[in-house]
Amino acid sequence: MRPVNLLVAAGLAGALAVLAGCAPADEDTAAPAASAGASAAGSCAPAQLKTVAAGKLTVGTDDPVYPPWFADNKPESGQGFESAVAYAVAEKLGYGKDQVAWARVTFNNAIAPGKKAFDFDINEFSITDERKQAVDFSSPYYDVTQTVIALKSSKIAGAKSLADLKGARLGAQVGTTSYRSITEVVKPAQQPSVYNNNDDAKKALQNGQIDGLVVDLPTAFYITGAEIDDAVIVGQLPQVSGTPEQFGLVLDKGSPLTGCVSGAVDALRADGTLKKLEQQWLSATQGAPTLA
Repeated sequence: MRPVNLLVAAGLAGALAVLAGCAPADEDTAAPAASAGASAAGSCAPAQLKTVAAGKLTVGTDDPVYPPWFADNKPESGQGFESAVAYAVAEKLGYGKDQVAWARVTFNNAIAPGKKAFDFDINEFSITDERKQAVDFSSPYYDVTQTVIALKSSKIAGAKSLADLKGARLGAQVGTTSYRSITEVVKPAQQPSVYNNNDDAKKALQNGQIDGLVVDLPTAFYITGAEIDDAVIVGQLPQVSGTPEQFGLVLDKGSPLTGCVSGAVDALRADGTLKKLEQQWLSATQGAPTLA
């Protein structure tokens, strides 16, 4: 199912905003990667950056992309948390909105080895040691947890523990930490189903092909609040490694831009911009129980 339009999404955000602040850990707790300056000064000035297109900053993301990360599958709009973060990073690097170009790249291709068609990609990429072998990551810009959703009629809708999920048919998007959470945290008796994108996964949930779908927490709130009327959040999953899962911008392995992009992210955390963007776009994501 395609995401509902921006007006509906905005209305949902307003209605849910009465809930307390977002669930992820305080951004101040995220350990930043080494950076090389957060402003358009010195070696991080646009004239000094070796970008894919001269004078432009090319940002990659998937097709389609979904709320609350993006609005109406239009990353160029600046609407949605990750779209807003991308433009904030660009501004810190000295690029105006008209100097940002978007490239559509599938999730798996973005984190695969090889030269990239973007300067950085933003698409809910969790930072993992395995992925670091193929690509660079910026400093983290968001802490996240994986979450199980189900239809109200599902046998796992009332699950209270990981043990209650052992016999469930679960699914997630290919190549994601959502899928990894199924195999390494839940460890169900049945092999989990894998889907090319969340649209396919949501259809499988609605059609009863799977008992539950695993997505990140903000996406879980959006799906259950705006896209699938009879879906509910079952609960958050413990972290795979016991440490916070964090999203980072993806860059080519050994990219000369990595230090500057990390510096921009660090500056956005330090000046409170990341926290403000969380409150604007992700303010409703609190209150889901944790399954243990």
